[in-house]
Amino acid sequence: MGTLTLKNIKKSFKSKNGVLLALDDINIEISEGEFVCILGPSGCGKSTLLNIIASLEKASSGKVFLNDKEVKLPGPDRVVMFQEAALFPWLDVISNVSFGLKMAKVPKKEIKEIALRYLEMVNLTNFQNSYVHELSGGMKQRVALARALAMDSDVLLMDEPFAALDTLTKSVLLTELERIWLETKKTILFVTHNVSEALMLADRIIVLSANPGKIKKEFKISIERPRENDNQEVLEISKEIMNELEMEDNHASQTEFNA
Repeated sequence: MGTLTLKNIKKSFKSKNGVLLALDDINIEISEGEFVCILGPSGCGKSTLLNIIASLEKASSGKVFLNDKEVKLPGPDRVVMFQEAALFPWLDVISNVSFGLKMAKVPKKEIKEIALRYLEMVNLTNFQNSYVHELSGGMKQRVALARALAMDSDVLLMDEPFAALDTLTKSVLLTELERIWLETKKTILFVTHNVSEALMLADRIIVLSANPGKIKKEFKISIERPRENDNQEVLEISKEIMNELEMEDNHASQTEFNA
């Protein structure tokens, strides 16, 4: 299962200018197998929200539920994939993918089988004995994705995992991620600032406002897959989302100017 519920999440930070409210009254329900993207201007709290769900940060108020049970500590039921691959350079590829399984005390005879299954899924079987320094940036992120998938978490949390990659590599990995999601039906919450990425991947797009981050608008994306950028429905929704984001960017700039 992978049903995620956020209730009345708020997050504030202390700063030299007083208390800064980063997230305000976030309420989200994500169904099992749903692919949800969170969009918003820089500094709106997208990554903070993901960290709260993963219990890497604590909300100032509100609660996170997974499968109707409140979660307060990090756990293998919510695996995070970050922008940087964060691989262990002293381990080869298959050992990196196996690492979480070993920590979870999966029986040794099953670990290699599971690791190889997910390396095959990301098309890296032939590189299982390679080391991190021998891999391209895109290959490193494939290893990170295989490692995350191997844990078979209820929810996969992805924080702009392809943002640092070149356009061509990113395009290939987005296609691969969509294929893997269609195959596994994993519940995924994907943070991005890229509208095209979100429209390619998401069942639903949640747009956050700026300063503080609130849910401004949700878009249900029912366009048939695979989705092309020049598809008329994609273009229309893209324009609407861009207008929402532009308003928030203008609001954030005006707020900064007035401060």
